[in-house]
Amino acid sequence: MKGAFVTVEGCEGSGKSTQIRLLAEKLQRDGVDFIVTREPGGSDVAEQIRTIILDGKNTSMCDECEALLYAAARVQHLREIVQPALSQGKLVICDRYVDSSLAYQGAARGLGYEYIEDINSFALKEFSPNLTIFLNISPKAAFERKHGADKDDRIEALGLEFHEKVYRGYLGLLDKYPRICAVECGGSKWETNDKIYQLLKDKGIIG
Repeated sequence: MKGAFVTVEGCEGSGKSTQIRLLAEKLQRDGVDFIVTREPGGSDVAEQIRTIILDGKNTSMCDECEALLYAAARVQHLREIVQPALSQGKLVICDRYVDSSLAYQGAARGLGYEYIEDINSFALKEFSPNLTIFLNISPKAAFERKHGADKDDRIEALGLEFHEKVYRGYLGLLDKYPRICAVECGGSKWETNDKIYQLLKDKGIIG
């Protein structure tokens, strides 16, 4: 990889979209060559898989199918979007990546980290992020901030108990993968974004 790969993680309502938007504004201001993408999605095929995964009508989907769909979308996204951008020397900012699968399907669904690591071995071995930013805010606080869950989103609608398991899953990853850095979200969105931008500088991602 010639470029740099940065992923942003967090529980539902943690503010990922807002923080990525604010980060993109700063990167553009400073003349950084970058792209913003997301998972699941980012490419045409992966976006179609995203629709299937998040459709609130698909309540019969089993946990293993869900995990494999995420992994399939991820491989397509890496090949079609991430790999070309990195080859061109760009900074890739991705909203969610394999750590979401580890926290949601591995921890909260109970499939285990090892199972998720196995089916995502291509991503973990070939496209390990240079830095993963974890927006550290509890699900209870996050849902209060966004005034509840989106009932049409199959994952958001799973309830607070499920999302607490997701949160604990993320915390378990902090020691497992040193590339993951937690950013506390207790202040304003601008204060949080200042922390993120400084973190990118401290890690040598940007000058």
